[in-house]
Amino acid sequence: MPATTRVPRLFRSFVSDRSGNFALATAAVMTALLAGGGFAINLAQVTLTQSNLTNALDAAVTSTARDLTTGKITPEEARELISAFLKTNGSTGFARANRVVLDNVTVDKNARTVTALASADIDLAFPVFKTSASRLIQVGSTALYSDRKIEVAMMLDVTGSMSGQKIRDLRTAASNVVDTFLSGQNPADPRVRVAIVPYADAVNTGDLAHTVHVETGFTTGEPPPLTNLLLAAIGRGAGALLPGGSSRPDACATERKGSHQFSDASPRMAMINRDVRLAFCPQAALAPLTADIGRLKSAIRDFRASGHTAGHIGIQWSWYLLSRKWADILPAGSQPLAGDPKKVGKFAILMTDGEFNTAFAGVAQGGSTKGGQPRRSRDAAERLCDEMKRDGIEIFTVGFMLKEKAAKDVMRGCASPDRGSVVHYFEAVDGDELNAAFQKIAANIERLAIVK
Repeated sequence: MPATTRVPRLFRSFVSDRSGNFALATAAVMTALLAGGGFAINLAQVTLTQSNLTNALDAAVTSTARDLTTGKITPEEARELISAFLKTNGSTGFARANRVVLDNVTVDKNARTVTALASADIDLAFPVFKTSASRLIQVGSTALYSDRKIEVAMMLDVTGSMSGQKIRDLRTAASNVVDTFLSGQNPADPRVRVAIVPYADAVNTGDLAHTVHVETGFTTGEPPPLTNLLLAAIGRGAGALLPGGSSRPDACATERKGSHQFSDASPRMAMINRDVRLAFCPQAALAPLTADIGRLKSAIRDFRASGHTAGHIGIQWSWYLLSRKWADILPAGSQPLAGDPKKVGKFAILMTDGEFNTAFAGVAQGGSTKGGQPRRSRDAAERLCDEMKRDGIEIFTVGFMLKEKAAKDVMRGCASPDRGSVVHYFEAVDGDELNAAFQKIAANIERLAIVK
């Protein structure tokens, strides 16, 4: 008989065998298969429950750490918040008898951590061989929070090349990131404050006009200090007069000339020059550090695109608004904190859509200033960025539709070194990418404020 015929017959004979020995063997095999299947289902149930509970607890602890960081809740309220979150999101996906219990919550104020333990008692789908019909699953989660204050100065390009859709994109992205930085804070004790520095040929100092020395003729010398006597004579704010009692042409400032050009020295040491050759002052004024979302958005709505690109002047004023040396000059609520890295993080966001090309300090009388000083403006920007970083300020930069290699090089050079996943230099080719860059920077600043 051919082998191809014998094999099927033997198989049919084996399958149809009903003898006692074979029945016992079959029963043993079936029992083992059922037990193995039951164990597999139980294991899947336990694994999925543990994963679901871990995800829910991680989300609860992270959310609580975020609210502690922003001051929305106190450490004493942490347990209540985590418990409420688990009740809403802690389903393990199995039997109705499942119970989720928050076993412990610890807020370590020294380590600035939130730690929680939670457990779920689940009914096993296939209890076998007299094993327990339930299983206790316990998981833990820890997240960092921070009570460090955050100060952010945003230097934003409002030059002529930003006209049309670009300035609209900037208004949208800047307004959105203000919401991201400042929403959800305790208004009585804000953790984050933001300053805005619009720039073109110069910076409109707004209510800080009294810090500006208005030149009446060409000069390369040191500007005078802002003494109490001078302050009494000229007054404060945008309406400050000239020493002789006449009105100022505007509230704009160019570079500070002399020995304090590349420092954050107080205007009580040397005022900030308004070069006599300045012919254009941007409409939008700077806004010192504040947690007032409405005030910042009002300043952003004033953005109008016009003028040339003196980026180093914008950098200069970003530094001033973060400097403790300017505290007695700035209004209450806008005074920068002392630069203790354990208590405050200071950050600058520098944005441009083109090459820095305008400068006044060091340009000879009769020399071209607006649009004709790319090298001088770039060099000053790089020097100021280096000094800011030495002063403990972390710098993020954004190139918006940048094409010039020199402009990209300045932005890369000004940016602080990347740390792990925290990137400091961004390029954006359209409004969506500009908005995304600002949002990513806000997230990076929050991350740095917690871990630094």
